Amino acid sequence: MKMQEVIEKIVNGVSVVTSRSDGKINGLSVAWMSQVSISPPLVMVAIGKSKYTHELIEKSNVFAINILSDRQKDIAKHFGLQSGRKTDKFDKVECETKKTGCPILKACLAYLDCKVHKSMNVGDHTIFVGEVIDAGIKSRDAALIYNSKDYF
Repeated sequence: MKMQEVIEKIVNGVSVVTSRSDGKINGLSVAWMSQVSISPPLVMVAIGKSKYTHELIEKSNVFAINILSDRQKDIAKHFGLQSGRKTDKFDKVECETKKTGCPILKACLAYLDCKVHKSMNVGDHTIFVGEVIDAGIKSRDAALIYNSKDYF
């Protein structure tokens, strides 16, 4: 489809969006993430409605964005190619928590810890706008750039 080929020319970074609810955690690789406001600091992620992480975000109203470095294509694949309903994606992935309690990957490039400010249903995804309540940089590497053939 020509339109999809054109849309894939938009440059996006790859992140792992994580959430938690009722003692359960999960994360998935995403490329649809962006800043939407400076004051207050707001970011948005688009999450497929059928995804387990979507369910956790809806229940808890919190999520974290773990921005990946260009050395972490394997992490992007790990979180993008399997379902958290069937697999514990964090079994061999070191993480910690910050203010929201969402998993923050210890080896990520940077993170944004967010509480849901607003959500909007759009097609087969929900856009979750999050207010950033904590953030940090963990590496000075370059960000991982999305290529549709690599991660999903």
